[in-house]
Amino acid sequence: MKIVISENQYNRLIEAEEEQKVLHIPSLKFFNDDWFQLQEFLKKKGNPPYSIGGSLDLQGTPIESLGNLQSVGGYLDLYNTPIESLGNLQSVGGYLDLYNTPIESLGNLTSVGEFLNLDRTPIKSLGNLQSVGGSLYLKETPISEKYSEKEIRQMVNVDGKIYL
Repeated sequence: MKIVISENQYNRLIEAEEEQKVLHIPSLKFFNDDWFQLQEFLKKKGNPPYSIGGSLDLQGTPIESLGNLQSVGGYLDLYNTPIESLGNLQSVGGYLDLYNTPIESLGNLTSVGEFLNLDRTPIKSLGNLQSVGGSLYLKETPISEKYSEKEIRQMVNVDGKIYL
């Protein structure tokens, strides 16, 4: 069977296919370790879904969202930032530190390879979280007041200790 399409239809198909691709960025070092320089680059590319192969140390920066970031191969340190949303983030290969942030939900996040620190956050929902490869820190959070360690382990596979 042969299907004939116009050039315009072909271009729309190619664009739709490209929209589904994830832009893989090996390291923030390609942007002089400057998160905001990376964001400008992504904006020029139309804000595609992207992943970072290395680690991201963003502690203390004025970041509020990760946008279309889908995965981080290393750690993601957001300690003491005004982050409100993890956006489309699904996985972090290393640790994820959200200590003292205003985050209330982990949203689409499904896995953290090492520890997950949520101490001193107003976290109300673990979202889609399925596994934590290390310890889970929940001191001074609404979740620590609402659930027992046993109940949390029924929701999430935590390989290490749970600190309430």
